Amino acid sequence: MYSFIQSELGNIGRFQGASSSGENILRYIIGDIESIILFINLVHGKLRTPKNQRFNDLINFMNNKYDLNISESLLDNSSFTDNSWFSGFSEADGHFGIKYVGGRACAAIFAAPNPAGISTKIRKPKSETRKRSVSENISLKFRLDQRLYDKATSTSMKPFMENLALFLNANLKTYKNNTNSEVLSVSIQSIKNVSFLIDYFNKFPLIGDKLTDFKKWEIVYNMIILKQHLTEEGRLKIKNLLVK
Repeated sequence: MYSFIQSELGNIGRFQGASSSGENILRYIIGDIESIILFINLVHGKLRTPKNQRFNDLINFMNNKYDLNISESLLDNSSFTDNSWFSGFSEADGHFGIKYVGGRACAAIFAAPNPAGISTKIRKPKSETRKRSVSENISLKFRLDQRLYDKATSTSMKPFMENLALFLNANLKTYKNNTNSEVLSVSIQSIKNVSFLIDYFNKFPLIGDKLTDFKKWEIVYNMIILKQHLTEEGRLKIKNLLVK
């Protein structure tokens, strides 16, 4: 994906490996003046979150240092429906969950998403009484979380997330993570809302690792619509998708 983005930008910039919080990351760095101006022109007026403040800081720096006259970037308040902005945002922070609750020996459930976007947990075998009391169930869930306050600007993300919740026809919830920071979360589970997202992501495709997660999600969605998830063969296919 990173090479694709670089090629779309005319092969400007370079990649640099780094480590953050014990994880290896890849940074895309654009450093020369001409390339920075190109980047500013491409992104100008297309940001929707408090990051737009930092983007305007960059514009002010370039204007002062190089005697330029680039106008301030205004927040993009256009509809999410008619462009690919939400696809890019989901590529970074969206998670596609597939929940499978088995009615026999074990159950695979939707857990906290891993970096790939889909995760499962296998429960210990249940007693015969519990086995009979739990029916097999398969469902889908899309979730996107953001800190309540943008770390770089200390600005609330709530207005943006409220607009996003309206777009997704979802409720906006708040919880505290393991560092006791408040997090805003939107999620959808109803088949109607899942269908809306399927159509959106097919119109504006994901291009990174999340594309694989979405394709698995779409396969299970189509199986649910056709009621194939109710068959033994269908359930086996879904379980195999979860462990890939």
